[in-house]
Amino acid sequence: MSSLSQKNLSRIKRKIRVRKKVKGAPTRPRLNVFKSSKHIYAQLIDDTSGTTLVSASTLDSTVSEGLDHTGNVEAAVKVGAAIAKTALAKGISSVIFDRNGFLYHGRIKALADAARENGLSF
Repeated sequence: MSSLSQKNLSRIKRKIRVRKKVKGAPTRPRLNVFKSSKHIYAQLIDDTSGTTLVSASTLDSTVSEGLDHTGNVEAAVKVGAAIAKTALAKGISSVIFDRNGFLYHGRIKALADAARENGLSF
């Protein structure tokens, strides 16, 4: 782990600390969020079986359509809305939010707020 930057090492420590408490189930899966400088990804995970139930990201053509840049708050809002719509279509309305060690502001907060506005509850 010595090749990681101090910022990324701190994020991984926060991630491990949070994941000790946050577990996804089939009835209430975990909404995992990851962001890079160019993209943002979200997926609903059932930790009991280790499967991904629903996913959305700025790599999807339906989400990235009409965006100038895929690594900003506007893109995060579109990903949050897309994951919520797909989850509701599969009958999932309640999730546990896993910010993956990222601080809850900016793109992470925008994605969570958009998912809430489109029908997910956490």
